[in-house]
Amino acid sequence: MLKSIRCLRSTLLILCCLSFIVASLQANDKKTEPTNAAEAAAKKAQQEAEINKKFAAWKATLPAKQQAWETVLEENLGGFYLPIYKKQKVAGQKTAWDYVADDPKLPRVLLIGDSVSRGYTQAARKALQGKANVHRAPANCGPTATGLKKLDVWLGDGNWDLIHFNFGIHDRRTKADDYEKRLEEIVKRLKKTGAKVVWASSTPIPADWKEGPEMKAKLEEKNAIAAKVMERNGVEIDDLFTFITPHLSEVQNPKDVHFNGKGYDLLGKQVAEYIAGALQESKK
Repeated sequence: MLKSIRCLRSTLLILCCLSFIVASLQANDKKTEPTNAAEAAAKKAQQEAEINKKFAAWKATLPAKQQAWETVLEENLGGFYLPIYKKQKVAGQKTAWDYVADDPKLPRVLLIGDSVSRGYTQAARKALQGKANVHRAPANCGPTATGLKKLDVWLGDGNWDLIHFNFGIHDRRTKADDYEKRLEEIVKRLKKTGAKVVWASSTPIPADWKEGPEMKAKLEEKNAIAAKVMERNGVEIDDLFTFITPHLSEVQNPKDVHFNGKGYDLLGKQVAEYIAGALQESKK
């Protein structure tokens, strides 16, 4: 009997010790985790402040021309993309918006477009290495309405040999007449630069996307309108819609307009191949 009581006491003592240890661990965890929305916001703000500080320190080490480019990005990338870009640069990563130090012997190419265009920029740049200086507009370019407002900023003061551009997914809800009119104005402005202008058709919107199957039809309608505008203005078309369609099951994210890494590599190589051919044709 006495032995049983002693065993019971030992068991209770062990349980008490374990309870104390667990409670201590939980208390330590709570010290590192936000306890409410205000604390979470404060922690996020602190992290952003640290990244901003590191980014500013990195920027200060750059040559004047590159600093000027970084300033343009800070003014144009917006509240969603700018924090992502800064975090990537602080981590030493390459991005679509990286400063391009031109090789004066090579033609200058500008890519204009939305997040799909951004996604294939690095693949296109890599494929055109040694053949062209591939720049990207300092924004996620969005709809034609934004294009008309921001085109002068995106074109900068550079002399472009070729401009490869797209507007479509962000114009899916734009009235057909408005889209056609704005696109016509954009084409005329781009042609004034003296560059060879190439239109990239918009890549597909899946029928099961979150906004409903009608968006697929609206996007295809915009591609048809754009094709007519380009024909009227003598602008070549890099038909990315037709190119990528056979590969969608492998490379487009489920129920999404965006692509996986393989998809962006495919698109980037196609864009690079088209640009290389167009530049070669311009030499004749």
